[in-house]
Amino acid sequence: MKLRTIAIVLLALLACSTALAQDRLRMSTTTSTENSGLLKVLLPPFEKQCSCHVDVISVGTGKALKLGETGDVDVVLVHARKLEDKFVADGYGVNRRDVMYNDFVIIGPASDPAHVKGAKTSAEAFKRIADSKSTFISRGDESGTHQKEKEIWAEAGLTPQGNWYRSAGQGMGEVISMATEQRAYTLSDRGTYNAFRHGKTDLAVVFEGERGLFNPYSVIAVNPKKFPHVKYDLAMKFVDFITGPEGQRIIANYKVEGDPIFFVNK
Repeated sequence: MKLRTIAIVLLALLACSTALAQDRLRMSTTTSTENSGLLKVLLPPFEKQCSCHVDVISVGTGKALKLGETGDVDVVLVHARKLEDKFVADGYGVNRRDVMYNDFVIIGPASDPAHVKGAKTSAEAFKRIADSKSTFISRGDESGTHQKEKEIWAEAGLTPQGNWYRSAGQGMGEVISMATEQRAYTLSDRGTYNAFRHGKTDLAVVFEGERGLFNPYSVIAVNPKKFPHVKYDLAMKFVDFITGPEGQRIIANYKVEGDPIFFVNK
């Protein structure tokens, strides 16, 4: 019995040491890839293929890139092109590649108290919300969505302020939930909205389709010349996977209740 017990303990220790020895890739990414459920279907095939585990840090794009700037992650998956270009130009990232896209939509109560549905542009839609002092929930977290929101306010020539404008400092899923509870408007990426609109929110899309609301995502490896400790080889395997045939097929086929969440470049 003692020998059997010792054997069981040794096998357990071996299993633990094998698990600990498994290679780990640190990835920071925007909340929309997490909230939409995409990562749950995208990462397991990669982890199996490369015998590794991906540690995901889901934050706004601004914070995701900051983690890359401090060398605390190996790869970033984000959606704010101006910030991405600066990240690469400043030497923090290399090998940026396009991955997928969707678009931004303005969502709000189906009754549409600010009459946003009649707007011809997103800037006019925001102006109608401000003029009516209808509640608007902002991400307020320097995410890609927040960057786009600030661009639209600037186009409208407005600096939003007052009790009607509420900065959450939260991810997209939390903001949609807050907007639902407060019967408010917000700007969302379509992917997270589609994932939430089946049972988690009754807010409707009140403005969509403007060219400027295009929302591309990209993947960038953290520069090993700046941070020698990063797992660049594994990061590039992920970059190749997510932009390659298998990763692109998974992204294209991923739907929630029949709704596509992201689209890939043909």
